[in-house]
Amino acid sequence: MFIALLTYKQPLEKVDEYLQEHRLYLEKNFKSGNFIIAGRRNPPIGGVILINQPSKEQVINIIKEDPFYSNDMAEYELIEFTPSKYAEEFEDFFK
Repeated sequence: MFIALLTYKQPLEKVDEYLQEHRLYLEKNFKSGNFIIAGRRNPPIGGVILINQPSKEQVINIIKEDPFYSNDMAEYELIEFTPSKYAEEFEDFFK
């Protein structure tokens, strides 16, 4: 499992030009089961995505499809972790 921390490289006005495309990208990955949670950071300096994939290579390939990535709007820090404790309601994500 990975956490992707996005940090905007451009002003918000420029980032917002790609927001609709980015939302479609998010929706596609939620439907496919790749993403569990996504949201804008506070203050709005970037975003956070919880990614349900076993390898960094797979995560990088998914990120390359993000309009924020392909249009140089954000940089991505990937944090890999192994969930060891979680609420019962989230059990399906970790099977």
